[in-house]
Amino acid sequence: MSKVLIIKLGYSETLDPEISATTNLGDVLRTTVLLNFFKNKHLTWLVDEKAYPLLEANPYIQRLLIYNLETVLQLQKEHFDTVINLEKVPGICAFADSINAWRRFGFRFDETLGQAQSYDGAEKVLSLCRNLNKKRVSKKYWQEALIEMIGKKWNKERYVLGCKPKTKVKFDVGFNWTTSHKWKNKSWPKEHWKKLEKLLKGRYSSSWQKGLNNLYEYIDWINSCKLIVTNDSLGMHIAIALRKKIIAFFGPTSANEIYLYDKGQIFVPKVSYKCLPCLKRECFQKKHCMYFIEPNEVLEAIKNLLE
Repeated sequence: MSKVLIIKLGYSETLDPEISATTNLGDVLRTTVLLNFFKNKHLTWLVDEKAYPLLEANPYIQRLLIYNLETVLQLQKEHFDTVINLEKVPGICAFADSINAWRRFGFRFDETLGQAQSYDGAEKVLSLCRNLNKKRVSKKYWQEALIEMIGKKWNKERYVLGCKPKTKVKFDVGFNWTTSHKWKNKSWPKEHWKKLEKLLKGRYSSSWQKGLNNLYEYIDWINSCKLIVTNDSLGMHIAIALRKKIIAFFGPTSANEIYLYDKGQIFVPKVSYKCLPCLKRECFQKKHCMYFIEPNEVLEAIKNLLE
């Protein structure tokens, strides 16, 4: 049987210039859309330990390996038909290049420049990472761009979440209100969340985000809600994977990349800021753009989606 290796640890975002020691869990989950194209292959996935629960028990992954010295040495002695490296960390690119394989997709190591470069098919993605103006105006969905990197065409294939929630639906609306410490400016203001809670009272049951320190509990909480109101975050991608109804807020990050599979609505600020989406972690406006998404508008969207 054909052997495939996917290297997606979460240290670098596939369509962003970001490289960090903090694992981007959302980017790992989004990458599972690739699994739809390798259902009949013997697939190995190399991942960071923090993202392991997102891939655990995935029916399309025959072998899930945690990134460490032992697994690096093991993989360097194996042979694969296909290696897909979606990390732009130079050292990981060099490691991926050292694995014996017939075909390669994604990112490679440039020995002259000492940095990540692209294999054929990934040039457009790398150009988006290195040119924020190009990324700001791009209209291509994230899944579409990713799948083109392996020479395939996206036909609305979905994420594949391995972890199976233990909960049943208990609440009408879930408030997925937190964001990562790296992107605090993606957050809808706390006072807007509280106002929305008041507007929902007597109409729909609501629940504030739970499982902040445990990924399994977090997935269970999202599954317990019919509809998730969310910032651009891991929780939004989990909700997409669980096929929940979704209302998502976007300001500094691009909404153009996000596809909700006809299960929700995206809100962007109604304000004439020329910087949107700025793709930056700090805001220099007197009033942050996320303040211009009004709770009353969100209430109407919730009513439309639930009724």
